[in-house]
Amino acid sequence: MKKKNSAINNLLKVMAKLRSPAGCPWDREQNHMTLRYHAVEEVYELMDAIEAGDDHEMQEELGDLLLQVVFHCQLARERGAFDFDKVARHITDKLIRRHPHVFGDLKVKDVDQVWANWERIKKAEKHGTRHARPSALDGVPRHLPALLRAEKLAKKARQAGLSIVKKGESGPKKSQIGRALFDAAAYAQARGWSAEELLREATGKIERELRRRELSRGWLRVES
Repeated sequence: MKKKNSAINNLLKVMAKLRSPAGCPWDREQNHMTLRYHAVEEVYELMDAIEAGDDHEMQEELGDLLLQVVFHCQLARERGAFDFDKVARHITDKLIRRHPHVFGDLKVKDVDQVWANWERIKKAEKHGTRHARPSALDGVPRHLPALLRAEKLAKKARQAGLSIVKKGESGPKKSQIGRALFDAAAYAQARGWSAEELLREATGKIERELRRRELSRGWLRVES
C-alpha cells in the first residue's frame, strides 16, 4: 500500500538533490536570507488565488509555499540545526498543547476564551526564555505591511486596556474609513510621500508611547 507521506518524502528528496553538488546552481547559491522575500511573495499569490476562488491556482500556490518551507528546512538540515520532521513535530505538539479544550478536559464557552487560553499558554511556554514576551504589545512582526501592523498593535493595545478606542465604540462607518484610508494614501502620493512609510513611522511612535503607559501602570513584568 502506498504510504500517505510518500509525496512529502519525494519532495524532500527532490529538494536535497537540487542542493547537492550535482544539483541546480541557483538552488545551491541560496540561503535563508536570499529566500526570505520569496515566502512573502508566495503568500500574496496564494491570497489572490483564494480570493478568486480558483482551486487550481490555490493548489499550485500552496505547493509553492510548501516549497519555501522545504527549502528552508533543507538549508537548516545542512547546518545541523533542524529538519522538516522536527518542524512538523513541533507544530503538531504546539497545536495539541494550545488546544486543551480539544485534546484535554478544559471547557470553553466561546472563541474569546479560546484566544485567551492560547495567549496564556503561549506566554507560559516562552516564560524564562529569550523569546519571552513580557509586554502585552510584544509579538507583532516588524516586517508586516504598515496597515496590518497598525491593526495588530491596536488590537493588542485594546485587549490590554491601553487603547483609547474601545471595541464597538461608535465612529466612522466602514465605507468612510475605507475612503479615508484611500484619500490619505492619495494625498501622500501627490506630495511625493509614502503612505506606507508614514504609517509605519506613526505606528512606531504610538507603540513607544503605549509601552511607556504600560510600564507606568506597572503592568509590564520584567523577566529575570
